[in-house]
Amino acid sequence: MLEIIHEDDDIIVVNKPAGRYVHPSPGHERGTLTEELVRLRPALRTVGSVERPGVVHRLDAGTSGILVFAKNRRAYLKLRACFESHTRLRKTYLAVVQGRPPQPAGTLETTIGRKPWDPRRMACDVPDGKRAVTHWTVLGHHNGRSLVEFVIETGRTHQIRVHAAHLGCPVVGDDLYGPKPVRGRLLLHAVEISFPHPATGKTVTFAAPPPPDIIYA
Repeated sequence: MLEIIHEDDDIIVVNKPAGRYVHPSPGHERGTLTEELVRLRPALRTVGSVERPGVVHRLDAGTSGILVFAKNRRAYLKLRACFESHTRLRKTYLAVVQGRPPQPAGTLETTIGRKPWDPRRMACDVPDGKRAVTHWTVLGHHNGRSLVEFVIETGRTHQIRVHAAHLGCPVVGDDLYGPKPVRGRLLLHAVEISFPHPATGKTVTFAAPPPPDIIYA
């Protein structure tokens, strides 16, 4: 059952469970969030693209947490512009990482792009990479792992996962950027998001409490 955190005439905010795809992709055509949302709100089918109705941003399948969908064309266009420019947008994540970051808090700025020899993976400082800025704060340590808050200024594919690995502390459960073998799910959760509401322009903030496997890992 989909957990809806907030809904009004313009947006739906949901708490995405880990392991669920946002929209259809090769090999994962059924059971997506968009499929369920269109079933619940049929008018959503006409918002945005046919393949990604209402989608203005995404989370990796393994990532849990807060996700925003647009319910009409006006909201879709405004939110797409906001998420692409990151204007007045703040996205906060919690992650459990292996080891410890080099400092208790800091900022990492690199470029991120797709690896030419492995299109599934992203990497720092590759040709044609795009600017990526991540702020981190260590919240605690336990059993060789750290609970870290990440705030991202940009929204590159796999940004937190790539930057965590670049810092020498990959996200626990990361099968692309962490050590093998991987046991359990990716311990990354989108905990809070702030953005200008497409109807009023006023900043709104929504939160999705982290699941127990993030807090007690």
